[in-house]
Amino acid sequence: MALRAAILRHVRVPVQTLSLTAPKSIPWGSFLRSMSSHGDDHLSKEEVIERVLSVVKDFPKVDPSKVTPDVHFQKDLGLDSLDNVEIVMALEEEFKLEIPDKEADKIDSLSLAIEYIHNHPMAS
Repeated sequence: MALRAAILRHVRVPVQTLSLTAPKSIPWGSFLRSMSSHGDDHLSKEEVIERVLSVVKDFPKVDPSKVTPDVHFQKDLGLDSLDNVEIVMALEEEFKLEIPDKEADKIDSLSLAIEYIHNHPMAS
């Protein structure tokens, strides 16, 4: 500890201060929201549902007429585990996010996919 303290006393790191004031033309609250990744840009549930349905309907082994927000990939659409993985990968691509394997393994229905994506902070 003493060595660390002695080194830190002799090391000078330039510090640049940032102005935290918003430009006069932008209200403070708007300025902060624009800097936040959790502003109004989060996807609505309806948009997530629409895009998830579209991805699944476009999957080659799926009959689009059977696709609803409540379908189960295996029970209702007759897909196997490999198809399940391919759908999750297509959803990752569509929403520009990465779903960890542990979570992806749990997504076996449209409702679970919709909930996961809607609650994911990085989905776009």
